[in-house]
Amino acid sequence: MTLEEPMEGFPAPLDTDPGTDAADSAVDSADGPMLVAVKEDDPVSAIAIRREILPETRQSRTHKFMIGGHEGYLTIGLFPDGRPGEIFIKMSKEGSTLSGLIQGFCRAFSLALQHGLSVRDASDRFRGMRFEPMGATNNPDIPEAASILDYVARYLQINFVERG
Repeated sequence: MTLEEPMEGFPAPLDTDPGTDAADSAVDSADGPMLVAVKEDDPVSAIAIRREILPETRQSRTHKFMIGGHEGYLTIGLFPDGRPGEIFIKMSKEGSTLSGLIQGFCRAFSLALQHGLSVRDASDRFRGMRFEPMGATNNPDIPEAASILDYVARYLQINFVERG
């Protein structure tokens, strides 16, 4: 496949095929137009070809949590309009394997948000995932969590999806 060929399941780029599906569009962003392609068999999965970058100085929210006796900190970097654009998780007693996996998750989740995936769609994918540590939390809105990822997804939904 060359760069000029469309990816399988996606329409041709806008500038090479004037007859593309109407679901494709150019969206203005802070750094100029952003090409958005919609997968033909899944119109909900809009993908921004250009990444929306957070400003160098940004607002954030840090939330301390406990899951099954394991203390953690969730930091959410915000776009100027208040949308989450990145997440960081630090667990106090994590081993190198858990730490690496959590950091990989944070990078992928953050990139998904920066490429246009909504907080609702992103968190829906991770809600309900089950693995240790799990159990009771110190958050009355989320009394039990099936995993760190389940807790983070539910926290994001409560604080950034359900409020608006």
